[in-house]
Amino acid sequence: MFKQLIPDSGLPQPRRQYRPKISLSITLIILLVLGLQFLVLPRYVYKISPSQQSLNSFHLVKLDARLEQCREILTPPIKYGVTSAGSRTNPRWNPSTGQKETTVLQNATLFDGEQILTGKFDITFKKGLIESVVTAGSASIASDAKVMDLEGGFVTPGLVDMHSHHLAFAWPLLSSTDDTNEVHDRTEPITSQVRIIDSLKAYDPGTAIIASGGVTTSLILPGSANIMGGEAVLVKNMLNSGEDSEIVVEDLLLEHGIPKSERRRYMKMACGENPRRVYHHTRMGNAWWFRKHMERAKELKERQDAFCLEAAAVRNNGDTAAMSEFMHRLSQEESATEMLEYDSTIAMLRGKMGINVHCYEPEDFEDMLMHSKEFGFRIQAFHHALEAWQVPEMIKASGENITIATFASFALYKQEAYNANLYAGKILADHGVPVAYKSDHVETETNAKFLLFQAATAHSFGLAQDLALQSVTSVPAGSMEIDHRVGYVKPGYDADIVLWDSHPLSVGATPLQVFIDGRATLDPEIVESSRTAVQSSNTRKTATPSIRANPSDQNKDSLCTEIGKSAAKITIQGITKSYLDIPSIEANGDKGLTMVIEGGRISCFDTEDQCLSVSANSTVIRLRDAHVLPGLTAVSVSLGLGEIATDDSTGDGAASSGGLDLESTIYAKYGVHLDGKSFARARIGGVTRAITAPKSRGFQGGVSVAIKTSGKKNTLNGGLVKDEVALHFKVGSASKSDKLPTISSAVAKLRQFLAESKAKDDIFGRAANGSIPLVVHVENEYDIMSLIKIKQERPALDLVIMGGGGAHLVADEIASANISVILTENRGAPDTFEKINTLPGPPLSKMAAEVLANAGVKFGLAIEGESDSHIHNLPLEAAWAAKYAGLSSNDAINLVSRNIEQILSLDVKEDSRDFVIYEGNPLEFGASVVLSIDGDDGMVATCWPEAT
Repeated sequence: MFKQLIPDSGLPQPRRQYRPKISLSITLIILLVLGLQFLVLPRYVYKISPSQQSLNSFHLVKLDARLEQCREILTPPIKYGVTSAGSRTNPRWNPSTGQKETTVLQNATLFDGEQILTGKFDITFKKGLIESVVTAGSASIASDAKVMDLEGGFVTPGLVDMHSHHLAFAWPLLSSTDDTNEVHDRTEPITSQVRIIDSLKAYDPGTAIIASGGVTTSLILPGSANIMGGEAVLVKNMLNSGEDSEIVVEDLLLEHGIPKSERRRYMKMACGENPRRVYHHTRMGNAWWFRKHMERAKELKERQDAFCLEAAAVRNNGDTAAMSEFMHRLSQEESATEMLEYDSTIAMLRGKMGINVHCYEPEDFEDMLMHSKEFGFRIQAFHHALEAWQVPEMIKASGENITIATFASFALYKQEAYNANLYAGKILADHGVPVAYKSDHVETETNAKFLLFQAATAHSFGLAQDLALQSVTSVPAGSMEIDHRVGYVKPGYDADIVLWDSHPLSVGATPLQVFIDGRATLDPEIVESSRTAVQSSNTRKTATPSIRANPSDQNKDSLCTEIGKSAAKITIQGITKSYLDIPSIEANGDKGLTMVIEGGRISCFDTEDQCLSVSANSTVIRLRDAHVLPGLTAVSVSLGLGEIATDDSTGDGAASSGGLDLESTIYAKYGVHLDGKSFARARIGGVTRAITAPKSRGFQGGVSVAIKTSGKKNTLNGGLVKDEVALHFKVGSASKSDKLPTISSAVAKLRQFLAESKAKDDIFGRAANGSIPLVVHVENEYDIMSLIKIKQERPALDLVIMGGGGAHLVADEIASANISVILTENRGAPDTFEKINTLPGPPLSKMAAEVLANAGVKFGLAIEGESDSHIHNLPLEAAWAAKYAGLSSNDAINLVSRNIEQILSLDVKEDSRDFVIYEGNPLEFGASVVLSIDGDDGMVATCWPEAT
């Protein structure tokens, strides 16, 4: 080094001898070297080489990156203030595909997310945001704005569904596209590290169907197999909504356009039956796995906190050697993989994760609340929660304002769902517990398109109107902490707005237009085409639907005791409509008609004055807007043969049918039990008779039975209406088995059965020669065509199609072949591949009922699902079909009574049929069964029936 500081003369330098005298120049050189030593060498004490200097810089950069992570993980979630006009922009809006023009909705009847406002309003929105909501006529309208006069039409915020699985499990459902549960042999019951965003399929056609029901925002959750299932994500239900209109998941996200570090995060958890069944642990085992995981997460969080404190101190000190040593030590101690695995759980402990727990029963709520206190996390919502109504104060006492995200009537499908209560929404709300309704979308029964139907059902069972509408708008938005953007129609909110064709809590309420981020998502021409059969009387109904009437227990008990006597004489006053096939006059005036029943038979049905002499010494029941109907007949899922759908020990069980041994055909009459919770629900819907086929797996279904639902008769004293109603088979995916692995083999077996049985004097011979109906459960139109060919070959065959997802495509052929249909796809969905062409219904297509009716097909309605928990809604299903098929109210009633009786040859005589008296119109929400009369013996079968 010293040599390099001496100018090089280019000549050899002589060896210099030591001389004590030092020149001035040499002295300066020495001083310079010493100075450089103090200034420069300290850098080389620790950085001996350029590579070592680079390593030190690397550690500094890495430390700064880790400190940035510390700032991110320690920053609490953003708390948004009150939203107002001009306070924000819609981060999802873009100039390419976003809302192009200002839109003004004039003269709207408005539910704004809190209440139905008095008067009419004008709503202006631009660039995906609501600009103003003002009294009708006072809006300042730009010259280039698009103006829609709603003429009093009902407007709500876009609906918010806080529990769905669409996009992660796309329609049609195939095993290859089920990405909802991370479960395999090597997985522990906790998978908090996975994210549903990695499973989303941004092409799911179910998304557009869901949006057509007014659902604009959905929380997409992992499934419920695991104690911790992974992170959920929020979406807007509009496909191809990004700048390039491509199939991109990011473009679907509600928080698209917001930095990822600022986005909301949600964890899906589950307790009770599901993880217990999947992993074969007890509840205490599940609790141990969870607490073990949380304890480790807590340790890692504390290590994270300690690291962040030490890192900040080291960085502030500025000692590069200490920084390098610190980062080296960290690399030896820390497992980056484990930190990544526990990242979501640690975020949960930091309050950065919304916790949504699939949980049904009180002991599970209590257990999860205990865990939340132990580890310091907040539960955002209990989902499903069908027994929360039993412990509202316990939930409320947690102090966390936990939302109950539940079903309105779906129940009885497993033990956890057995103690559901139709009045749960009202009970919870009365205790101050927030209530939301959600879909759990994936199959027809949980189709998110009909989310609002749940709110309407809850309202009919007592939940106040505003709370019912909040339950699918502002309450779920508030629970998920996105109520600064969605759930309201107010200035500054995302322009997610739905225009309804009638009061949103009425039967058949359907969107005429759905705006998402200000963009209209429905084609007006298609909407209009889907509604061609709608009569003017079914439009613009804005009156609030009724809540079911319930008399006091004391009055009910005394009344029911009196009229339950065998010789009772009963006078019903206030009847406004009758669907019985007996002479009567039209109701006139507020008093309506009077009916007198003696010994179970109608002795007078006229004005009060005309029936006065006959009604002497009778028990008088005064009703408001009473309706008289024939007893309804349900073709049930398993009524009387299974109390809890997924537990065969609670009923007859399910037979495994290979399809080759016809001699072992099973008869429902030998396994039926005539009471249970499904029966109670049937009674409150006015269902007095039901057809139940044996539960079976495979081609052969067995022989159905017709039963009474009153619960007052058993199988020996009149509880069986008809021992043998029809012979049932399945054709399609449900018919496949080891012995009949294809649909074609099932059709071939059916043909063989018919050919070999025609001359037999047994149930098979009777079905083959047409003296008893042959009911084939089938969905796909091509499979239906195969059955039509069989019918053409054997015209005497009394063939009935049950299901009929594709029946509309061959409706003319079905009618020509004189085949009847029991339609279960009234509000259907293309959820499976064999139902891929099922009509979704208005506003995207016509309703199947309209197509069948126009073709002249004889058809009735049935409700399918996992259980008979919806059986009380049978008249509402008929009303929905009638609205969009252009049928009269009398035709609607026939769809669930006389048509079913005729299709299944029940031979019910008009003068001896069951009949039911309702307070209210059963074709609308809120009607209550007052009493029903058994047509066989004239006894009162039900009196103000109740159900949970």
